[in-house]
Amino acid sequence: MEYPKISLCMIVKNEEDCIARCLNSVKHVVDEIIIVDTGSTDNTADICRSFDAQIVEYTWNEHFADARNYGLQYATGDWILWMDADEELDPNDALQLKQQVNTASEAILWIHLINFIGNEPDANDAFHIAHSRMFRNHIGFKFTKSIHEMLNLEEVLPEYDPSQQQTLPIKIYHYGYMNEYIINKKKSERNIRLLEQELHKEDHHPWIKYHIATEYYRLKQYQKAFEYVNLGIVHFLQERKAPPSLLYKLKYSILITLGSVEGAWQGIDRAILMYPDYVDLYFYKGVIYYLKEWYSQAIEVFQQCMILGENNIKHLTLKGVGSFHASYYIGLCHEKLGNMEHAVQAYEAAIQIFPNYKPALEAIGQISGSLNS
Repeated sequence: MEYPKISLCMIVKNEEDCIARCLNSVKHVVDEIIIVDTGSTDNTADICRSFDAQIVEYTWNEHFADARNYGLQYATGDWILWMDADEELDPNDALQLKQQVNTASEAILWIHLINFIGNEPDANDAFHIAHSRMFRNHIGFKFTKSIHEMLNLEEVLPEYDPSQQQTLPIKIYHYGYMNEYIINKKKSERNIRLLEQELHKEDHHPWIKYHIATEYYRLKQYQKAFEYVNLGIVHFLQERKAPPSLLYKLKYSILITLGSVEGAWQGIDRAILMYPDYVDLYFYKGVIYYLKEWYSQAIEVFQQCMILGENNIKHLTLKGVGSFHASYYIGLCHEKLGNMEHAVQAYEAAIQIFPNYKPALEAIGQISGSLNS
């Protein structure tokens, strides 16, 4: 059987520490590798050549979409797979990628992206989301925006309904948010500078305000983050578009982090009405109720989280909010209510799902210690 040809397109700069892992994960899947090098001074180019990659040099102009689009013109494949150097295709999924593409009727395909956030790569300590990483070549797709680039989906497929997106049973692991790779202050400042350049354009997209908010959130400048995420929500509404669920997730995460429970509890239900299938919003509601000491009501909310589960990755979902995190908070609520037996049961349920879940292990240890003292 002759499968469709797949081109891997990437932009890189000084990625010698991780590029081999990425390319090794896809070398038997893709038919060609197009590398846009924006000025590497380390061994990145030599490593890429060892994988028979086609390397094209590009003078960096502080515009990520321009760099990605420069690489697209060299791609001869029927499909484009785009990745970053700090990512890896799951080795167990790689071989079926061609089969999935071979039977696809859509113009764009979504892949399960797992963003690790802890000290070690662990799918239980990660954010999960479906991401548009594959699209048909030669039909007009290109990237837009100087930073946090996006595909021109609405232009190429004006009738496309994202709610009907097809997510392939393929996983890509992203290591860039792990503690050892965490975005440093210098990089965040660069991103904010580029985003603010976009912000000054009259036709800037409301996503720009959201991305500025996330950068301030990473810098722990929560008040500024809150200001910009609200501006983003207003901008979407002004354009008569529903603000995406990501904005509400960030908004209530900021409010909880700031301890602004009174500012959070009355609005969270309105966000849930917009996205009744988003388990993270229910989880935040439960946390808000817990902080307000409404323990019985919080238990009901966390039980709803477990009913919803966390397999709906149309939304950015923290692993555990529909399972072990929710069960742990049920345990906390029972402790506050003096129901120690139920608390232990909830903690044990969390551990059964995630055996190395430290908060539940520590909670059971503390209960055992107090009973034995």
